Amino acid sequence: MTLTKLNQPALEELLKKAREAAENSYSPYSGFRVGAALRLTSGEIVTGTNVENVSYGLTICAERAALVRAVSQFGPEIQIAAVAVANLNNAASPPCGACRQVLAEFALAEAPVIFPARDGMRTMAFSDVLPLAFEMKLK
Repeated sequence: MTLTKLNQPALEELLKKAREAAENSYSPYSGFRVGAALRLTSGEIVTGTNVENVSYGLTICAERAALVRAVSQFGPEIQIAAVAVANLNNAASPPCGACRQVLAEFALAEAPVIFPARDGMRTMAFSDVLPLAFEMKLK
């Protein structure tokens, strides 16, 4: 699947999957229920949800949960063609900085990222969501 073929209905489907994943959120401390859906370049859709822990630093975000699941299912060669984030709290929730950096390992620069923002749903290219990702080039 090429990104030029990812049209609005495909992004809406991805967003629907993210909302469905949010239904399974384990968020007893914040009540902030988030889901994420990744469309891989293979066409597969993989979802994840946030899982909180009483020690907040051990909480895993929906985006990272989806990514770990994608690698577990399909291997480390995956590439992310699109990302959708949704929450059941009607609040802004772009991917956090840690999720952006982790997704950068696998996301295509032009991959659309759709998420709730203060001014409604926003769609941006991954390279605009994280313009200066950390890179390490080995010799």
